[in-house]
Amino acid sequence: MSLPALNHPAPDFSLPDEHGTTHSLKNYLGQWVVIYFYPKALTSGCTTQACTLRDAREELKALNCVALGISPDTPDLLKKFIEKEKLNFTLLSDATHKVADAYGTWQQKSMYGRTYMGMARTTFLIDPTGKMKMIWEKVTPSNQAQDILLWLKENKV
Repeated sequence: MSLPALNHPAPDFSLPDEHGTTHSLKNYLGQWVVIYFYPKALTSGCTTQACTLRDAREELKALNCVALGISPDTPDLLKKFIEKEKLNFTLLSDATHKVADAYGTWQQKSMYGRTYMGMARTTFLIDPTGKMKMIWEKVTPSNQAQDILLWLKENKV
């Protein structure tokens, strides 16, 4: 499946957070939304990525922007991740990878000669009207928040 097109509506979704509360993209209309797909909670790269967003929360909030992390992890694992790293934004469970399929991030991967399906580390920026504005593929976890903040500051109205 391919990535969504820029300046087109972002695929809506409904996914549970660590408490089982359902979140839908349409609930975030009126603000900028960072949706980032990551492979696995509590792993080094995913922790680095999440912590950059945790540390940038106030700057994002000042720009009317909220972050949502999506992985195939269970709500229980998301809860452990949030508690361990003191994350201050929402993580969502996409155990069936239906949303990852809609965003084109559930892809064939390869490691040590073995191929498998998994989550591609990809970040999307959606504007307050629900349109796709920016896509970062093959994200460098340590640069995540910096890249988003720079784009918002350079391009936001």
